[in-house]
Amino acid sequence: MKKYIIQSIRLTLVLIVLLCIIYPISIAVAGKLSKGNGGGEKITKNGKTVGYALLGQSFTKPEYFSGRPSAVNYNAAGSAGSNKGPSNPDYLKEVQSRIDTLLKYNPGLKKSNIPADMVTASGSGLDPNISEQGAAIQVARVAKARKISEQKVKQLVAINTLKPLLGLFGPSSVNVLKLNMALDSL
Repeated sequence: MKKYIIQSIRLTLVLIVLLCIIYPISIAVAGKLSKGNGGGEKITKNGKTVGYALLGQSFTKPEYFSGRPSAVNYNAAGSAGSNKGPSNPDYLKEVQSRIDTLLKYNPGLKKSNIPADMVTASGSGLDPNISEQGAAIQVARVAKARKISEQKVKQLVAINTLKPLLGLFGPSSVNVLKLNMALDSL
């Protein structure tokens, strides 16, 4: 019995050092070596912070691309998903409302062309990116509102499209804040 107690105490001490000291320090060092020094990659314009690269924001004006819906109204202090499943009637009403809004503000758009990311919130509720398809369905509206050619807007979308990691992992996506800032700089 004494043998097992001593082994348990040793294992506990090793795990305390590993998980309470070494692991947190290594995560802090990795954060300090990343963009933004662990405080997030700030996006600035004229010396003023306008947002963060990895936090979604609400854009409601027609001359801007809209981001993915947020279950937490883009509140970074309360990151969360909605936890509503596809059979939940309240969730289905919410999704239908988002579809109706997209169809209203994007004339010529067909319901069958709307990608899922434009009507469903992400798991965090703060996703800063939309799919290429999500950007493509908004090109006509943004071009008309800004009185520029659709081709010019499509070029900006192409320039701001993030390709999959190593060409294999994940889908292509577009950071909405960076795209909208590129539009403002035209």
